[in-house]
Amino acid sequence: MLKLRLSMGGTKKRPVYKIVVADSRFARDGRFIEKLGFFNPLLPKEKKERVGLDIDRIKYWLGQGAKPTTRVARILGEKELVPMPKKGNNPQKAIPKKDRKKETKEAPKAEAKEAPKAEAKEAPKKEKTREEKKK
Repeated sequence: MLKLRLSMGGTKKRPVYKIVVADSRFARDGRFIEKLGFFNPLLPKEKKERVGLDIDRIKYWLGQGAKPTTRVARILGEKELVPMPKKGNNPQKAIPKKDRKKETKEAPKAEAKEAPKAEAKEAPKKEKTREEKKK
C-alpha cells in the first residue's frame, strides 16, 4: 500500500522532514518512491518556508490510491488538497504512561469492590481519621 508520509532528516534537535510517497512496508527513513515536498516544524506557521509541496505530483499520487498519514493529511488539509482530518481526543495523553497502567488495572477492581457494598444493608460506621476530620 502506498503512503504519503514524513521522512525525517536534519540533525540532532533540528528536525526537517521530507514529504515522500513510499510503500508502507519500507522503513520511515528508508527507501521511498518520490519526494513530494518538505516540512520544517521549527519555523513559525506564518512563514512560507515552513512547508513546500509539489502539488501536481501529490494530486497524481492521491489519484493512484496513495493514502496520507494523519500528519501529512493535516498539512495537505491546510493547503486544501484533501479534507482536513478530524481532531483526535485522547484524554489519557496528559497522564504519564506508568500511571495510565495503574488506573486501568485498578478500575475493574474498584468496581468489583463497590458492588458488594451496595448489596450489604448497612455497613458498620467507623470513626473518622485525623486527616478526614481536618477536611
